[in-house]
Amino acid sequence: MNDHPAPYRVLSPARVPGGKTVTVFPDVHGDLQARAAAAGTPLSVFVQHVNVSDVVLRVFTPDREKGDSDSGALAALSWLFGRQEIGDLTDVTMGGDTTPAQMCGGEWLLRQGDPQVQPQDVPDLAHLLGLQAAGPAHVARIARPNLAVALPGLPDLQRAAPHPDAVRQLGEATGTTGLILYVPGGAADLGRADVSFRAFGPLRGFTEDAASSNMLACLVGVLGARGLLPEGNLLTAHQLRPGQPARLQAQYVATPDGAEGVWVGGTARREDAGADT
Repeated sequence: MNDHPAPYRVLSPARVPGGKTVTVFPDVHGDLQARAAAAGTPLSVFVQHVNVSDVVLRVFTPDREKGDSDSGALAALSWLFGRQEIGDLTDVTMGGDTTPAQMCGGEWLLRQGDPQVQPQDVPDLAHLLGLQAAGPAHVARIARPNLAVALPGLPDLQRAAPHPDAVRQLGEATGTTGLILYVPGGAADLGRADVSFRAFGPLRGFTEDAASSNMLACLVGVLGARGLLPEGNLLTAHQLRPGQPARLQAQYVATPDGAEGVWVGGTARREDAGADT
């Protein structure tokens, strides 16, 4: 095994390259920001501390320290597990917060928590976003409130192009900071999925996220409240940011009112020829 930086593709569908790319660094020596800028990936994660049941990580974009990133954590966990430095249950600390992680079916999942869900009246979506809702809207919260709106079908989800200013206005009107658009099922070219969604967050500093664990966890709560969760306790989702699709897995406990104990994660594949995993 070597201690060179390890490039990973995280949360990518098997058939189409997508998800997020992450570079894992084995140490916190030197100028971390400069090392992250030179990595050539949108995210870099540095292993600050590790033992068999506890990992401390620092996460950077090319121009700033990010604080935390589930995608970064999945890459680091996969790398450390392949090196036999951690077990299949561990705690991950990033940005001062600690999150439990577990290996499930060969994929790492991070605990998101218990989504709180309530119905929400919304302004005229057709006028504001150019979209037609298919069913009631909901606000779902795990730390941050998200507005979840179902669309009539997959083509509607794929061609949706809400303007960031309109999404921002909708968030201010509903007291939410993120917008989730979703439909049942998945795109045939990406494999099977129980639900497909897109995630927008101009009030959080991004136009559209490519792979959002927190927003999927909130969506799991909404599907539970609507009685739309699949049988069992596992759900596969496609996140369909144009040109950058992602595949995420969620594990949960279904309840009469929704879902609790939601964990979200997925694949993390090393991309260089010198892979340890």
